[in-house]
Amino acid sequence: MAGGSALRSALHSAEPMPAPPPDARSQRATVTSIRPCGADGVVLRIRLACPIPPLRAARFYMLRRVDRRSPAIPRPFSLYRTIECSVAANGTHECELEFLIKVTGEGTRALAESRPGDALIAVGPLGHGWPTLSGAGLPWVMIAGGIGSAPFYMGIQQALEGMDGRAPCKPEDITFIYGGRHRGFLYDLEEFQQLGVRVVTATDDGSAGFHGNVIQALREEWHTGRIPLRVRLLTCGPDRMMEAVAHLARDNDLECWLSLETYMGCGVGICNGCAVPTSQEGSFGAWPVVKCCVDGPVFAARDLL
Repeated sequence: MAGGSALRSALHSAEPMPAPPPDARSQRATVTSIRPCGADGVVLRIRLACPIPPLRAARFYMLRRVDRRSPAIPRPFSLYRTIECSVAANGTHECELEFLIKVTGEGTRALAESRPGDALIAVGPLGHGWPTLSGAGLPWVMIAGGIGSAPFYMGIQQALEGMDGRAPCKPEDITFIYGGRHRGFLYDLEEFQQLGVRVVTATDDGSAGFHGNVIQALREEWHTGRIPLRVRLLTCGPDRMMEAVAHLARDNDLECWLSLETYMGCGVGICNGCAVPTSQEGSFGAWPVVKCCVDGPVFAARDLL
């Protein structure tokens, strides 16, 4: 019953319920290219019908094909990269968007089997992205597992360029730790290595880089002094991996943000299918659960159970 009391308290608060971001819209998109990536993935590139404002890394889109190949419910995908074509006088961008897609079921398979010229429905941009990645302060350590690398490519780009008027990060102040079961699950590894930051790979079978998981790799980096003990953490990947990163952050009193890969039905806060339990000591206060799609997908680790 304690959860019910917390919910009643929250319902009586003055804070409005979160809503989809004002720049989100549903529109037609056209597939412009698709290429294989890793053992079971593709990089899907699309062109939207309407221009968009600049986008923060770790925001996402809901995608599906317009034909009957896709299920009726679209699937959420983190924005991987933007390929800029032109910038209008009002600051909107004519650009193509890329999504890193792991083929796991009917919806992702339909997208992976698209061809240039095919039409999609794209709903977005949705959610909140990474915090401002400033070069002032502690170094950043970005920890990805498998397809969880998707929100980091633009994140690294934006950190190096500078965000929100803040000082840009130096390449030596960013370490990207990328883990997977084997080399084939380190999607687009060469693209990340060309960004100029330090990339540490970790595989369960030892086929690339450190032989072990990303937590073990981070501890090894700490032990050897290649990464300082005081850092800021960002992570995306399997739930158990992110949970381990969050516990490590709490044990060492480190700031940490997670980009969750929670299942979603609508992406705009209507269906309540992506509820995430919160910590009462966090910034959400009395709210016992939040919606990943409109409150996230990026959360501070301290705000979640």
